[in-house]
Amino acid sequence: MKIFKFGGASTRDAKNIKNVLSVINQTAEKDLVIVISAMGKMTNALEIVVNYYFESGKVDTSLTSVYDFHLNIVKELFPDNSHSIYSELEAIFDKIRSFLNSNKSRNHAFVYDQVVSYGEMISSKILSNYFSDCNLQNTWLDARQCIKTDDNFRDAKVDWEITQQKISEKVSTTGITITQGFLGADTTNNFTTTLGREGSDYTAAIFAYCLNAESVTIWKDVPGVLNADPRYFAQTQLLSKISYREAIELAFYGASVIHPKTLQPLQRKEIPLYVKSFLSPLDSGTCVGKGVTLEPQVSCFILKKDLVLISLSSLDFSFMMEDNIGDAFKWLHEYKMKVELIQNSAISFSVCVSDKFGNLNALLEKLREKFSVKWNENVALYTIRHFNPTEIKTLREDKQVLLKQETQETVQLVIKE
Repeated sequence: MKIFKFGGASTRDAKNIKNVLSVINQTAEKDLVIVISAMGKMTNALEIVVNYYFESGKVDTSLTSVYDFHLNIVKELFPDNSHSIYSELEAIFDKIRSFLNSNKSRNHAFVYDQVVSYGEMISSKILSNYFSDCNLQNTWLDARQCIKTDDNFRDAKVDWEITQQKISEKVSTTGITITQGFLGADTTNNFTTTLGREGSDYTAAIFAYCLNAESVTIWKDVPGVLNADPRYFAQTQLLSKISYREAIELAFYGASVIHPKTLQPLQRKEIPLYVKSFLSPLDSGTCVGKGVTLEPQVSCFILKKDLVLISLSSLDFSFMMEDNIGDAFKWLHEYKMKVELIQNSAISFSVCVSDKFGNLNALLEKLREKFSVKWNENVALYTIRHFNPTEIKTLREDKQVLLKQETQETVQLVIKE
């Protein structure tokens, strides 16, 4: 039994859905759980539906665009308009409208999960029907029947004991099962929940762990994991092997490798994870697993932009001790600042943060009650793993370095953009 996960790029249109079938045929795998994300940018489109619902209650136009997107794909894949997929698609959109018309909750996260989850439901239904029409027998599975969680909507925590039981009961270890990424259901009311960032990758890992799978493969539109983002760095290399620990380190620093919560269940059972291209499915790609830290042994470059560097010192020039720093961390958490880097000395404390929720001004006002505060907006954070001095020297050229932090394996530079 193996687990394949296909993201939105691999199912964004009819041509790519046909390619997914080609990937399955080329790999010649017979016993699979296939985890499917929403098609293309449909998660974003459904988020717009939710936003309109809370702003005005009028979702007709935004929901119609979502419907039309899927209908056009269905028409291309299923020319016979009497095919059952047409009525299945109508039924799903009737459920969305019914929920939005009857819902009384003003809990944004709850409504988000009930609506946005339909992206995965639709994509998996279309793929399952298409495979069946192409004589590839498969079983469609509602992931919410298997993955049980708490009711922390948009970032639900998995109940592993119940989930293990449900997956053992409902998933065959032979043949092909098609299911949804990102989704679960709470154990109390059976409401739909979502698993947060990289939720579909995490779903693949959950099924792999519970089924003792041989491997997990995540199919992308890139050849595998690269040592740098080609959008920002001119020369990149494919990493053929990465250890679990190194992948977690890279993800921690912001590399779009694999989220740590996806790796953790795989690491516990030493299940290898492959990142491969759905455009060249027979290429080896990248393997994340036990053993060698990195192959080839090259430096890895990570860039995070649009950050804020905040520097604090005590108003009376006293030492920055645990009580002062504790207050700073409490407020960083309260104002939902994601901390990217920390550095402190006897009389100062600096922190580089991501202001994802637009709370910077409110945070600065709070910090001024207790600290002398300086800050720089629009800074970039470069992280270099397994660096060499020449690379750091080249990177620093013509740049204003505001802060540098160095350990045995990693250098981080905060640079004024």
